[in-house]
Amino acid sequence: MSTLHEKLAAYPIDTLGGIRRGIEKEGLRVQPSGDLALTPHPAALGSALTHPHITTDYSESQIELVTGAHLGVQQCLDELTEIHQFALRALHAQGDETLWVSSMPCRLPTDETIPLARYGSSNVGRAKSVYRMGLGHRYGRRMQTICGIHYNWSMPGVTSEQYFSLIRNFRRHAFVLLYLFGASPALCPCFAQGRPHALQRLSDQALYLPHATSLRMGRLGYQSDAQATLAVSYNGLQGYADSLHEALTKPYPAYEAVGIRNPGGDYNQLGTSLLQIENEFYGTIRPKRVIHPGERPLHALRERGVEYVEVRLMDLDPFVPVGITAETMRLLDVFLLHCLLSDSPPDTPNEITELKHNQHLTAARGREPGLCLLRNGQNVPLVDWAAQVLDECVPLAAALDATHASGDYSAALASARALVAQPAQTPSARVLAQMAHAHDNSFTAFTLSQSLQARDTLLALPWSADQQERHAAQAEQSLVSQKAIEDGDTQPFEEWRQHYMAAQGLG
Repeated sequence: MSTLHEKLAAYPIDTLGGIRRGIEKEGLRVQPSGDLALTPHPAALGSALTHPHITTDYSESQIELVTGAHLGVQQCLDELTEIHQFALRALHAQGDETLWVSSMPCRLPTDETIPLARYGSSNVGRAKSVYRMGLGHRYGRRMQTICGIHYNWSMPGVTSEQYFSLIRNFRRHAFVLLYLFGASPALCPCFAQGRPHALQRLSDQALYLPHATSLRMGRLGYQSDAQATLAVSYNGLQGYADSLHEALTKPYPAYEAVGIRNPGGDYNQLGTSLLQIENEFYGTIRPKRVIHPGERPLHALRERGVEYVEVRLMDLDPFVPVGITAETMRLLDVFLLHCLLSDSPPDTPNEITELKHNQHLTAARGREPGLCLLRNGQNVPLVDWAAQVLDECVPLAAALDATHASGDYSAALASARALVAQPAQTPSARVLAQMAHAHDNSFTAFTLSQSLQARDTLLALPWSADQQERHAAQAEQSLVSQKAIEDGDTQPFEEWRQHYMAAQGLG
């Protein structure tokens, strides 16, 4: 414990107050029936290509809400709430669609009917749609409709080397977050149709695993057999960049067979390598850097180093209107600080295999009494290991409380520590209990009910004419910006694609 204190003391006193966090939150637009909405991205929300806070993810039906980077947890949450209010008001004004509050999708149409996101006629807009077409060919469109919350986090004075040290520890201890915050223990049977799986039938309207925490992060979720062949090391920027570079440039036979274009000339994908672009690499956490227009993310990382980390394993909390609470955000801050300040030995191929095993086991069976994970080849009870990690966080929560003159961080940590011994109180257990108690074990009925409650709660919050005007103006401006990009394009798309995908652009 003293070593954490010593490491903390090595940072300037105002460093903890300089922690910034931002949120990216995905959610499907759904019809009152619980079916996916197949309508275009609402015009009132502006351009998905250029709006700074409201875009789409994989599908045209998948809204993504993005906050700025904030020094305060409450300010970040307030902005997320306000963006939700505007988006839901726009949906309400044009019909009866709402936002789905679970990470696992609503009732889906056939795979090819799930609409790909559209970003207009510019080269960069077309490339975004072609990339999504490629994802559909590679993994199927259903997998891409899974939603989550990404938590972007930075602290002043942290070097690239220290961020990679944080990332290694995060991967080691990610099971703690899956156990505490996993909220996808069940799903709609339509999602697993035609796919091999080990799920159990809960009802006609739900498949589940009795002790699952996050099916989203399990074998049926965001997974790729092809990417499983990638042995990405997080021992430093150089090694990480080199392994990604190879995945982005070396042709992959199965994707070469798909081809870049079909016989009719339409695009199937952006390229034939294992990864089309950097974003295709699925991980629980990523090193990130803001990019210049037209710049490749890997080039930005190599040139200017890691600027922040993106935590990618958080499920949407279906019991909360905006999908995450201030308490959860504070626990993430403490957890990430622990990852940063704890000793972090280099990872090894053996450990990377163990971590994948632990992730899948926690996702599928995390609440199972007596469940053991692997640590250096030894079996360790999940609850004991989780308790140990959270105990080590106590002085860090106290330090954050001192910085912010509150007791909120210690309170968030106390809640998390209590939850370790009370699996029935975890979000994943509460989802199953609520499904059984009020919805005949129907995943769709439960999530639709929660979605409508969330909508009504957010629509009932105060909303001023000034807020409406400001958000409407931002949406309008984004449409102007998109048109300017389209008008400024002179290069044929194929020429643009070849230039963008060229290996030299990766640095």
